[in-house]
Amino acid sequence: MRAAWIALISSLLPLVAGAEPGSPAAPTPDYSIRAIRYATVPGFPLAGLMVGAPKDELIDIAMVVWLVQGGGHAILFDSGFHRETFLKEFKMADYLRPDEAVALAGVKPEAVSDIVISHAHWDHMGGVDLFPTAQVWIQKQEYAYYTGDAWQPGGQHGGIDPEDVAVLLRLNTEGRLHLVDGDDVEILPGIRVYTGARHTFASQYMRVGGSQPFVLASDNCYLDRNLTEHAASATFSEADRPANLAAQARMIQLAGAAERVIPGHDPRQFERFPTEGQVARIH
Repeated sequence: MRAAWIALISSLLPLVAGAEPGSPAAPTPDYSIRAIRYATVPGFPLAGLMVGAPKDELIDIAMVVWLVQGGGHAILFDSGFHRETFLKEFKMADYLRPDEAVALAGVKPEAVSDIVISHAHWDHMGGVDLFPTAQVWIQKQEYAYYTGDAWQPGGQHGGIDPEDVAVLLRLNTEGRLHLVDGDDVEILPGIRVYTGARHTFASQYMRVGGSQPFVLASDNCYLDRNLTEHAASATFSEADRPANLAAQARMIQLAGAAERVIPGHDPRQFERFPTEGQVARIH
């Protein structure tokens, strides 16, 4: 009798979870991907982005968020920034607040369902409070470090804005923060995140699945030239550069082709793909 009850309960568990026994996993949506340029940093030294670059070569950095839509989701990868502190500190051209830039792609701020934060630097996490209903995804170790040890003696918090940290804490208390625990984790159907080397304490990049997978690299790979010239990102410490190169090679493998790896600050994404104004259609 006891064995019969166990068998009956086991057979009902999938129904309680909302799935038929043996039902296939939900298919990956055919996501669209758009790069949205919300500002430009003109005349930035290339050597600040790519190890081994000529010392006198300059580049106009594209400041970008990426909009991924499909399966009922409107997902932002990174959120830009909007605080006056950084507008005063850094020379920006053609700046548009990230929520207004996303609206150029036809998506209102309140319609953004999810924000995946690659890392906690001000220009990637500083816009999360502009999207009032979004669920926010960040690496668990990134959250733990920058809400704790980073601000203790000996901690490292360069590029992290205390106001952004306060927003993270509030999102957590509101139940809108999701802590991703480690590498190769599917957070939404067909959307997987991977840990990179130490650009920050625990940065991540994102793979968008589908018929043609793409990898959105953020600062784990700044430029196409990092890939073609096998050059580590210059913001990684010398000890972490081999890991960064290994991560870039893995990105190519995950995307299936180098041209489907989208670097974090390369203006060429607005030349390689069909572009209207500040919006490039990647897929």
